[in-house]
Amino acid sequence: MTDRRLWSYKEIAAHIRVQPDTVRSYRKHGLLPPPDTVENGKPFWYADTIRTWVASRPGNRSRRTND
Repeated sequence: MTDRRLWSYKEIAAHIRVQPDTVRSYRKHGLLPPPDTVENGKPFWYADTIRTWVASRPGNRSRRTND
C-alpha cells in the first residue's frame, strides 16, 4: 500500500526526531531527496519517499536482538 500523504519539513523532522531547521539544512546540503511536489514555493515529499530515504541513511542499520 502506498502512503501518498505529503510531508513538509515539520512532519519529516518529527519522523526523524530533529528540528525542522535541521531538515532544511539537510536539503540545503543535498542530503534530502528532491521534493515530490512544490506548492506555492514550498517543497513537499510523500511519506513513502521519506521512509525510503530514512532507511537508506548512513548509520541506519537494523537493530538485532541477541537470542
